[in-house]
Amino acid sequence: MLVLGLESSCDETGLALYDSTRGIIGQVLYSQIHLHAEYGGVVPELASRDHVRKLLPLLEQLLHDTQVSKTDLSAIAYTRGPGLMGALMSGALFGRALAYALNIPAIGVHHMEGHLLSPLLSEHAPDFPFVALLVSGGHTQLMAVQQFGHYELLGETIDDAAGEAFDKVAKMLNLPYPGGPQIAKLAQQGNSQAFNLPRPMLHQHLDFSFSGMKTAVATQLQKIRGQGREADLAASFQEAMIDTLTRKCIKALHHTGFKRLVIAGGVSANQLLRERLTAQLNPLNAEVFYAESQLCTDNGAMIAYTGYLRLQAGQHDDLSVTTTPRWPMTDLSPFDVLAP
Repeated sequence: MLVLGLESSCDETGLALYDSTRGIIGQVLYSQIHLHAEYGGVVPELASRDHVRKLLPLLEQLLHDTQVSKTDLSAIAYTRGPGLMGALMSGALFGRALAYALNIPAIGVHHMEGHLLSPLLSEHAPDFPFVALLVSGGHTQLMAVQQFGHYELLGETIDDAAGEAFDKVAKMLNLPYPGGPQIAKLAQQGNSQAFNLPRPMLHQHLDFSFSGMKTAVATQLQKIRGQGREADLAASFQEAMIDTLTRKCIKALHHTGFKRLVIAGGVSANQLLRERLTAQLNPLNAEVFYAESQLCTDNGAMIAYTGYLRLQAGQHDDLSVTTTPRWPMTDLSPFDVLAP
């Protein structure tokens, strides 16, 4: 089976081809960062329009690079949600129309399930069950994953997502969008112990809250204005974020009794987070797994792969096009993966 995956949930247009025998055989990704940078965040209408402009050229590029014809495609998977309505609709309509023209099945994929399953594309892939930390600009969730489609929500943010907090603090520090990589870079020049920032809800089970941390940064920034200590503040903020995420992950492992942790989503690319989790899980005889670096941010490969898994389990959509901007992962149906 050869599946085309389309990702258009936010500000990146990603397309990829997944072959059931060869794995990912090609992918292309177009980022709209330059388009939204001056606004300090994603402008939904601009994102939607840019997806419309880029989908067809990117498909032609992908087919050319992989020497694949449209008629070789077995199915199409597109991101159904969650995400920005207009952006989702752009990819969904494109994918559904192409599938109809080629008389092949199509399936809408949950964006965060794509992130959650993307580490399975790595050579060193986790076995079930595991705890998953889904951490990105729009989501911060801890899930207990028993098997494909068997997801139990352990905890989630009650306000800002981790990636959103990074973006907002970066804006306070006059750093470019997106904020995560910029804060990590500036933090290398600072002292992570310079400011004692709060770790909200650290002892309140497995939910997260990052708005108070963001407010604490704003308060400290007013006090140090003109002192040239922005690097210290960036380092202290990153330390507080990583400390909170790490402790919650360890707490989730103790709660479930699992010995495997999967971390996925854009923030999973943070090097300090990876180092801290690896160091603190080793004494617990637990192991942490990540997606490959090019699959941490939004991409078409995770959509193609997740779509393939559900398609080969007998699932597909009808001719109607449905997008779901708000879509809890716990609403997803479980499925069995057939032996190759």
